[in-house]
Amino acid sequence: MILGTIFFIILYLILQYILSWIRYFNNLDSRLGDSTWRFSYDYPVLGQRDISDLDDKNFVRLRRKKNKIVLLMYSIVLIMFISSMGLLSKFLIFFFN
Repeated sequence: MILGTIFFIILYLILQYILSWIRYFNNLDSRLGDSTWRFSYDYPVLGQRDISDLDDKNFVRLRRKKNKIVLLMYSIVLIMFISSMGLLSKFLIFFFN
């Protein structure tokens, strides 16, 4: 139970670090928007490179970096949800026994 709590706190700190990176990327270019939980507005086409890469390479690369960080954030949130269910079940077993 203690290790689960420590693991959850570590995941929370990692999530806060990732959220600060997303805020940093949002502040670099106003075209990315202010949303923390959404991918950028211009979605890449599956199987092809972005055509807009020829127009504005810096923005497209920044958008791709932000999209990777947002995907990492969703992965951490999913791991936190699964670990919170395990931690909650250990607390309930501890208090009901």
